[in-house]
Amino acid sequence: MAKAAKKEKRSFLKYIKWFWILFASGILFAAMLFLLAGWGAFGEMPTFERLENPQTNLATEILSSDGKTLGKFYLDDNRTPVPYDSLPENLVNALVATEDARYFDHAGIDARGTLRAMIFLGKKGGASTITQQLSKLLFTKKPSGGVERILQKVKEWVIATRLERQYTKEEIIQMYLNQYDFGYAADGIRSAARIYFGKEPSQLRTEESAVLVGMLKNSSLYNPIRREELVTARRNTVLGQMAKYGYITEQEKDSLQALEMDLNFNPESHREGLATYFRMYLQKFLNRWIEENPKPDGTKYNIYLDGLKVYTTIDSRMQRNAEEAVEAHMKNLQAEFFHQNTPERNPTTPFVDLEQSEIDNIMERAMKNSARWRAMKRQGKPESEIRASFNEKTEMTVFDWNSDSYEKDTILTPLDSIRYYKTFLRTAMMSMEPQTGHVKAWVGGVDYKHFQYDNVIQGARQAGSTFKPFVYAAAIDQLRLSPCDSLPDTQYCIEAGKHGNPDPWCPKNSNGKYSGERMTLKKALANSVNTITAQLIDRVGPGSVVNIARGMGLTREIPEVPSIALGTPDFSVFEMVGAYGTFANQGVFVKPVTVTRIEDKNGTVLYEYVPETKDVLSKDVAYAMVNLMEGVTEYGSGARLRHSWAKNQTVYKEIITGYPYELTNPIAGKTGTTQNQSDGWFMGMVPNLVTGVWVGGEDRSIHFKSLTYGQGASMALPIWALYMKKNYADEELGVSKEAFEEPEALSINVDCTKILEEIKEDVDTEDDLDDLDF
Repeated sequence: MAKAAKKEKRSFLKYIKWFWILFASGILFAAMLFLLAGWGAFGEMPTFERLENPQTNLATEILSSDGKTLGKFYLDDNRTPVPYDSLPENLVNALVATEDARYFDHAGIDARGTLRAMIFLGKKGGASTITQQLSKLLFTKKPSGGVERILQKVKEWVIATRLERQYTKEEIIQMYLNQYDFGYAADGIRSAARIYFGKEPSQLRTEESAVLVGMLKNSSLYNPIRREELVTARRNTVLGQMAKYGYITEQEKDSLQALEMDLNFNPESHREGLATYFRMYLQKFLNRWIEENPKPDGTKYNIYLDGLKVYTTIDSRMQRNAEEAVEAHMKNLQAEFFHQNTPERNPTTPFVDLEQSEIDNIMERAMKNSARWRAMKRQGKPESEIRASFNEKTEMTVFDWNSDSYEKDTILTPLDSIRYYKTFLRTAMMSMEPQTGHVKAWVGGVDYKHFQYDNVIQGARQAGSTFKPFVYAAAIDQLRLSPCDSLPDTQYCIEAGKHGNPDPWCPKNSNGKYSGERMTLKKALANSVNTITAQLIDRVGPGSVVNIARGMGLTREIPEVPSIALGTPDFSVFEMVGAYGTFANQGVFVKPVTVTRIEDKNGTVLYEYVPETKDVLSKDVAYAMVNLMEGVTEYGSGARLRHSWAKNQTVYKEIITGYPYELTNPIAGKTGTTQNQSDGWFMGMVPNLVTGVWVGGEDRSIHFKSLTYGQGASMALPIWALYMKKNYADEELGVSKEAFEEPEALSINVDCTKILEEIKEDVDTEDDLDDLDF
């Protein structure tokens, strides 16, 4: 018995010995794994410096003057970090409750969770802590197999313990949420909150935070845009976890789970969102700035990776008002254009009054300027093959005003798609504060995704009658004329050889008639009387007009010939708004500005704008010009801003959204229409805002046949009116309704009260206005 007991005791001690040997070996093996992982035996490990400064690609953020994000520049990562104190408590609670309930109690590795995962083989939940998930995001690549996955897990453990030593719990949560890819270019929690819910992270409601935390399991699988039911169920699971751990009550859980998922999807791609045309202009601006301003070490900044902050002058509210005004009017105007340009009514549609050979030349140029032609040319394709490809039908998505998304899928040949796009009228609009030059709104077209040519700054078209104020300014400045001075409305010719004119020049009025009366300058400009404009440029000379125009920022070539008086030179909306700002700013030209400051990711100022100004006109002359242009909106071609004559006229109800406008505050402006109604302009001013609008076809041969539809007062003015009505509806914008400031001791007589009363009696129908714009 004693021997048996002794033997049994030795066996037991043997088992105990082997248990401790195996246990110690396991500990040593684990320790060795950790040491080898820490030494980099299983692959590169982050250095101390990398742990202090994790390498992430940061998008450049574009900020509006009212503190909103207009968009971002990024390649793969649309990431803008936010600090921990900008994360709502409900988001942090949802994250901890769902992903790591003991997060604040462990040092990077959850022993209980790890043991549970090993015993149940992960069937009752994983063991990965928030810190481990961060280490996986930051420093490890996706494993290719089982062994590699085990080794990566070891590396994650090592990195997690290092992260816990280097950072606070709050900093780790901040880094994790800023790093995670939520899909649809939503890199990090700020992009996710903006893209899926249209708000900043701090504004997220509990149920919205639950959606985003639910996506952390697998953002591709649990994506609310693609799988709403699945994501709603996952959201409810997160809410259940929050209730389980006491972050919300059972009653709150039940009420939140009953809610429908209220998404507000705002994709942040380069071709979508607010101010797309402006953002593309800004991209070119930044690329030029980068070339001229290297980093201290001589390398160049990268707008896609370096996390710059660009502070712009654009006001997001005014920008939205501008885009909505353009959309509302252009949709109606385009419908009327399609109605008038059917093949039955116009066999050469969309071109008007062209021979087939002229149409062929236009299509040939368009084909050779297309992206398809250039791409195939770069590939070395022969011209015959390139041309043949333009006649092969292909599936494509095209712009369409009549669909909800303004897109439709169709099958067209590339050549037919070129003709299709030429049927659409184009537009441009820019709004600027004249005292500072700050550009407040910028709309370069109807839809950047399909019309990428920016008509604000890339396009230049004939200015028409919107150039006449420069002629009047030169005359008032040099001849000391007054808006109340008068000239005869009779045929007027400038003889050949005078002012460099090769042939006699005898301009006609738009209606082909001459009243024979003496007409005040105020009435002449309001009615765009060409004969009086010709007399003025004859008296001051084209050179004087060109000098004033150049001083006011019109930098394009202006030939010194009398015909410029009627607006034959081409200008961009950008230039014209800057120039008109001189009138509103008491004769001081302020160069339009779009960027006020650029900072690096640490907040260091890299660029700060210095205003560029120039005294061009005296205060008296500038005020006299404003007074002249107020006549345009009081009883001239812009008078429909104030009156309701067209209230019951079908023609205007069809194309002019929001009419009648019935604006009552002081407004100075000028309409403009070029030959054959190819271009319609309206330049409108109140004391603290100058806005220019242009509407026309891609080619000058694309236009309305009649002046009724094709004049600036019908094509462009309604956009200005809609925009201003929206601005006035938001009193926080502070857009002026006051009178323009009159200089002290004004030396130019602008009180033409008696004469104005007579004119107002003469103009009492909308038909009268149709003849006033050209």
